[in-house]
Amino acid sequence: MAHFLGLAGRTSVAHTPVANALTVDFEDWYHGLEIPPDNWDRFEDRIPQSGRRILSVLAESGVRGTFFVLGAVAKRHPELVREIVAGGHEVATHGWSHTLVYRMNPETFRSELLSSLRLLEDLSGQQILGHRAPFFSITRQSLWALGILGELGIRYDSSIYPVLNYRYGIEDSPRWPYSVLGRFPVAEFPISTWRLLGRNLPIAGGAYFRIYPYALTRLGLRSLNHQGGAVVFYIHPWELDPASPRIAVPLRIGLTHYANLGRTESRLRALLRDFRFAPMREVLKIGH
Repeated sequence: MAHFLGLAGRTSVAHTPVANALTVDFEDWYHGLEIPPDNWDRFEDRIPQSGRRILSVLAESGVRGTFFVLGAVAKRHPELVREIVAGGHEVATHGWSHTLVYRMNPETFRSELLSSLRLLEDLSGQQILGHRAPFFSITRQSLWALGILGELGIRYDSSIYPVLNYRYGIEDSPRWPYSVLGRFPVAEFPISTWRLLGRNLPIAGGAYFRIYPYALTRLGLRSLNHQGGAVVFYIHPWELDPASPRIAVPLRIGLTHYANLGRTESRLRALLRDFRFAPMREVLKIGH
């Protein structure tokens, strides 16, 4: 079991805007549909166009971020990792097989993470400092993963979502960055939530960004910044690809996965105009 130690988790705003963390879970459209890796070859490979689309939007906006790259994507498209680096972005790991961490055993998790780290460091020329679990799947059942991250040189994690969801979440975990105590300390930068009516409202990316009116997202993020806190915003390349294939999936997956894909790019451009962003390692001041 991991033990937690709170940090001064809010960024001083002084007279300048808060630098928020812009993060991209770099995976293809079918990776988020809980399809076993053995079946991935059945589906259209669209990460080259969707990945380059999000890189283009960020370049046009002058924004750099952190790309949590799936190992399987890096192996299939090493050129995309190099393009991420060429754009001035940070490369971090999203694991290898997009498997829920709490459905893995520690040995498999360690092995897949090592494979991802070796490949990403070779392709990027960067030391990989950050990790995000697929589906934010470091939960109470899989806190053991944080110790393995530290042992393998990961300096920060962004996998714990302080909400309650059928896939993920530790609802009562800290909402601001904190340190995970252990032999190899790891900083946890949780996915941002807005405290509203006594509950943590997910406000900073993914399906929530597509489903909520943009005005609500902007209001929530501004509220967090006004408190002096840096926001973690996340997005996937396939969310900028409204032409991604539609397949039969359970209703609760399909409703969120396919919702409002045609509106994502315009909302993202608005977000990049309205807020200041930087790679996560820079926001946390790690590796400097």
